[in-house]
Amino acid sequence: MTESLVSDSAHAGRMDRMYRTQRHIYDATRKYYLFGRDTLIDGLDAGAGARVLEVGCGTGRNLALIAKRYPQARLYGLDISAEMLISAEKALAGRAATLKTADATDFEARAFGVEGFERIVISYALSMIPDWEKAIDAALDALAPDGSLHIADFGQQEGLPPIARRILSAWLTRFHVTPRARLMAVVTAKARARGLSTETKALGRGYAWLVICRRT
Repeated sequence: MTESLVSDSAHAGRMDRMYRTQRHIYDATRKYYLFGRDTLIDGLDAGAGARVLEVGCGTGRNLALIAKRYPQARLYGLDISAEMLISAEKALAGRAATLKTADATDFEARAFGVEGFERIVISYALSMIPDWEKAIDAALDALAPDGSLHIADFGQQEGLPPIARRILSAWLTRFHVTPRARLMAVVTAKARARGLSTETKALGRGYAWLVICRRT
């Protein structure tokens, strides 16, 4: 069973209501438009014993792939939706993983019994977190001294035709998703303040953005 560390019960309730039924079809319906997730995982380079946390782990799809790609890594996950973590527990059955119901904007590594994480992943979650900048702060502060933060999320579709951008925007709005136009700038500034460098990359003509923060 997962432990709950949620401070924003109202937001948690909204997410649970939305995912109570959606969690059963979530991975199948998101497979073709959450680009960049596997690219992010391939770049983690999580060695033996590395503590890997996914913020907003949802159904556990990414953590399950991380477990296959890096079998000696130690897995952790948090999500504000207890409903989603029911699916995550099933996806990670038989694997050593620590899952907690927690708010991405208000968590500490110590809540997981560790001092920090070597790798933290945030995959398509910031566009659904109202106070997304605070979530970035929490993740950066939870890194181990040699840790790195890996983010994948919707870009601004800067290279796509206007009609494609309008269609995508309307679709995302239905699911309470808001691509963060200032994502790269905000992450870069917060990382620099902590002595970290930032690497950014756009995929699919700006459909998705990848951001990595690490010590140089």
